[in-house]
Amino acid sequence: MSALRIKKGSSSHSAYNLRSSYGDDVERHTLAVTVMNEPGVLARVIGLFSGRGYNIESLTVAEVDHEGHRSRITIVTAGTPQVIEQIKTQLSRIVPVLDVHDLTAEGPSVERELGLFKVAGKGEQRVEALRLADIFRAAVVDTTLESFVFELTGTPEKIDAFADLMRPLGLVEVARTGVAALARGAE
Repeated sequence: MSALRIKKGSSSHSAYNLRSSYGDDVERHTLAVTVMNEPGVLARVIGLFSGRGYNIESLTVAEVDHEGHRSRITIVTAGTPQVIEQIKTQLSRIVPVLDVHDLTAEGPSVERELGLFKVAGKGEQRVEALRLADIFRAAVVDTTLESFVFELTGTPEKIDAFADLMRPLGLVEVARTGVAALARGAE
């Protein structure tokens, strides 16, 4: 889980231009990569991205099959259709990678993320933070006389929206898990 300190006046919006220099649209894709759970595999996957200048917007990894020693890496990245195809091809060539699925291209999927938000405030700001947390179905997981820690699960857009609303109410710190995603349906 990564933590991000919020500075007053900072913006959560990306500064990336959503068009390549060739005029192709940049698309956001969620990739599910099954790998052997062994030392160095994550470093090799990340090295593929950094070595070619690809950005990773979100990265989650955990062992999903203890007996088979397999882990699942969920990567959210963006690029032109050609870049996304190149990423998938290069990922599948890494020896400990068992399979690569582009959840965005393969059909409907479910994406969720967990966020923890520390909000400090008194009086009306405190009341408003609780009211908004209730609307978003965020749970209060810690409280003091001057702060709350809220837990919220939802789409990345929901997490972003909650952070944007909490910022003027005293948002101090945010920790996000990154996207976990599964394809919908029986397969």
